This record gives sequence, structure tokens and C-alpha cells, in this order.
Amino acid sequence: MPEPNARPHWYLKIPPPIWTLAMLAVAYVSRAFSPWAAEIYARSVPLAILFGGAGLFLAVWAILIFAAEGTEIEPASEHNKTLVTRGPFRFTRNPMYSGLILATLGVAFYFGTLPFFAVPVLLFLLVNFVFVPFEETKMLRQFGAQYTEYYARVRRWI
Repeated sequence: MPEPNARPHWYLKIPPPIWTLAMLAVAYVSRAFSPWAAEIYARSVPLAILFGGAGLFLAVWAILIFAAEGTEIEPASEHNKTLVTRGPFRFTRNPMYSGLILATLGVAFYFGTLPFFAVPVLLFLLVNFVFVPFEETKMLRQFGAQYTEYYARVRRWI
């Protein structure tokens, strides 16, 4: 379990979807400036649809559950109203992040170039080592034993 730290750093105030869009923009622009970045390595529209669709479905499902519970979706929020453990949260503690990573993998398969395949990897590293520890600390501080039991029962990733 992470150690409690209540103050979010500036980079935690930028939501992961914004980080994702920035990374995708850099990958897209890099195609114009680097010949190696424009080469097609692994383009697959069916895989793009599969991963992109699955990612969007998972993320939207989790967002709708948060909305139904009336809890805060912003990672850097000071607190959450409710510990959400139903819907996709029964299988993973981070379905929104999982969905976002899957969706970027779909984009990578659509474009098929190395810079786009770097995006899901970089996004995973960002959320796994920056956002998730902050959020886990917040949940532990807020929900104590209830979160500890959930933490022990449900995996961070699928």
C-alpha cells in the first residue's frame, strides 16, 4: 500500500485523457518530421476496431458507474463521495485507465507506426506509476479498511 500524501503535484491536475491526446498528437506530428516514424509496421483495421471499441466500452461503462454513484471522476480531486466496487470495478480497480490504454492500442493499430505504439506503453507507465499510486493513497486515507479489503480482493489491472 502506498504512503499517504494528500497534495497532488501539478502533473496530476492534468487528467489522463489530456495526457493521452498530447501523446497522440506528438505521435501524429512525428510522422511528418521523421521518415522512420511514418513507416507502416503493424497496421490492422480489424484490431484497431477491436481494441479501440473494447477500450471505449470499458472506459464509458466505468464513467457511467461513477456518474450513477455521484462520485468525483477527476484523479486529483481531494476526495471521492463513494468507493465504487460494482460494474467493471469488480474485475479491475482501474477500468477507466484500462479502457484508455486499450483505446490507444486501437489507435496504434489503425496508424501502424512505432510512435503510435509507444503511446499505450507510455500511458500505462504514466498511470501505473503516477496516477494510480496517488489515487490508491487517497482511497486508503478516505475509506480505510473498506478500501484495504477491496484492494486485496480486486487486481489493479485485468
